[in-house]
Parts: sequence; C-alpha cells; structure tokens
Amino acid sequence: MPRRYKAFRGRVCAAPEGSRPRRHSALTYRKSGVNIDLADKLVEHIRRRAPAIGGFAGLFPLELEGDGPWELVACTDGVGTKLKLAFALDRHDTIGVDLVAMSVNDLITCGAKPLIFLDYYATGKLDLKRSKKIIAGIMEGCRQGRCVLLGGETAEMPGFYPAGEYDLAGFAVGLVKRADVIDGSKIFPGDLILGLPSSGLHSNGYSLARRVFPEKDLRRWGRTLLAPTRIYVDAVQSLQRAFRAEGKIILGLSHITGGGLVENVPRVLPRGRRAVFHRQAWTPPPVFAEIQRRGRVPDREMWRTFNMGLGLVIVIRPDSLELARRILPQARLVGEIVAGKSEAVIS
Repeated sequence: MPRRYKAFRGRVCAAPEGSRPRRHSALTYRKSGVNIDLADKLVEHIRRRAPAIGGFAGLFPLELEGDGPWELVACTDGVGTKLKLAFALDRHDTIGVDLVAMSVNDLITCGAKPLIFLDYYATGKLDLKRSKKIIAGIMEGCRQGRCVLLGGETAEMPGFYPAGEYDLAGFAVGLVKRADVIDGSKIFPGDLILGLPSSGLHSNGYSLARRVFPEKDLRRWGRTLLAPTRIYVDAVQSLQRAFRAEGKIILGLSHITGGGLVENVPRVLPRGRRAVFHRQAWTPPPVFAEIQRRGRVPDREMWRTFNMGLGLVIVIRPDSLELARRILPQARLVGEIVAGKSEAVIS
C-alpha cells in the first residue's frame, strides 16, 4: 500500500511477562515481505523533493471569485495484497468498495467533501464477467462515499500479470473551504478521542495475514478477511453538520490504515500533544486475535500493522462528547490527549 505518513513515533506498552511470543517463532510484517521502515525512508525522500505533498490527502489552494478561498483536495490509493485473497477465493464483488474507501476515507480527514473518483484497472486478459463485478463494487463504493465515478482506465496487458490476476488503483478529489480545514492544530491536552469501529482488516496488513491462514482455512475465514473496508463519509458529514449547528468543531481526524493507531494518529497531532489509547475501551474483531495466535505476532507488531478494530479516530472537545455520541452511537470513547511527545500510546 502507498505510504504517506511519518516515521514510526508510537509505542505500545509491554505485555505482561509470560504472554510474549517466543522471539524465534514470532511472525512480523517484515518477515512477511513488507519493510515499513524502508518505505518510510522513501516517503521522507519524496517529501523533501515535493514539499507540497500533504498528509492523508494533498490540498491545493483554489480561488473562486466571490465565494472565498477553497482547497482542492486529492489523494490516491490501492487495495494491496487483499487482491490475492480475491483471486484465491474468486470473489470480486466487494474489492471495488475497498478501492473507493481507501481514498475517500483519507479525503475526509481534512474536512473535505468527496466529489469525484477515478479508477485504474489493469489485467493480463480481460474477463468481462469478473470485470463487471469489480466495477459494480467501485460503483457501490462511490455511492457510499457520496462521489461520482467520473472516469478511469482499463489496461489489458498480455503477459504482464499472471492468469486470473489484476491490479487496481483509485483517485479521489474533493473540496473544502479553507476556513473549515481540519488539520489538528487546535488539539490540546484534555481533548477526547473517539473511535469508529472497523469492519475488520480493511485493506491493510494482508501480507502478514495471508501468511497465517493456510489455503485450507481460506474458505472458513474468507468472508471475514474479504469484508469490505467501512466508508466513513456519511458519519463524518453527519457529525460536521451537527457540530456546525451547535458552534462546535471537529479537531482532528485520522484514517487508520497501514501503521495502525501508533503511526497514523501522530500525523494529526501538533507538537507537544500525545494521544493515549485505552485498549480496554473497545473490543477488536476476533480475526485480530486469531492472526496473533496463529503467527505468534508480538503486540507491538499487531498495533503497528493493523487497525485493531478502529477504522477512524476523531478528536473532539470534552463538551462535544454528548452530541457526538447522539449523532454517532457506534462511536467509542477510546482515549484522550495529554501533554507530551507527539505520539500515540496504547496503554
């Protein structure tokens, strides 16, 4: 998956003595073939060469005559090796939802309204029946993400992809008034952290997850592993409308993708603000415990690789909690902001 976030700045409190997997048998993301640290170095190199690149999404100043300053917002993403499960199980109807979700969920973190989506679909040999299922998923993702599929590219490249395989990429564009941009700058100690539940792994960590589920178990766990990424556009827009009517604001939004809470949340924290999460405040879906058990994956690696049951994090003022809970009954109070190093801590 594309990496657009800063180097690892979070930490996970140590597990009780005796509960840690044996070091020689523990499975990690790197052992699965994904080197997060190396990817972060590439991201920092790109940031130095292209300083206009944003966080979860990039913002471009847009002056509309007579309507005040706006920001054009854009981002791109893919589905990663979750595609391998779709190939193995020959299920292609929801992978397009994942594609849209990964971009529009990034887009809304700065307060933007999604407008349009474009896709890139590449395969060695076009299969019309399968392709229609993929496009149907993309259309459903656009419906949930309140955006329009404006165009895209279908590339048939014989000999480039193995038989029956394909790749997907997506691009989303949105708009936000400059005065309404959510950038985390107003976050202070004492503010509260809400979490919206994920539907499972979403579209991250599958290089590790696929290592612990042998082919004979895929049929049993396939539906869980292929559960489409939850799209949070309606939830965030509903909260924005309710807060605006009451003179309240959303202070920060973080889409929890690869890197988990410990890497994604610090992307919205100002200097001197630490996010403290209480792991007893929510229950991750059972699939995460199953992955950890099967792979003897260390706690730190789990929290750095997966969303662990929270797909979106929202930072609000304490006096906004009652309203937020009324608008988003599925939200959980999962932590708070304290003074300290800009990082996310799981306690």
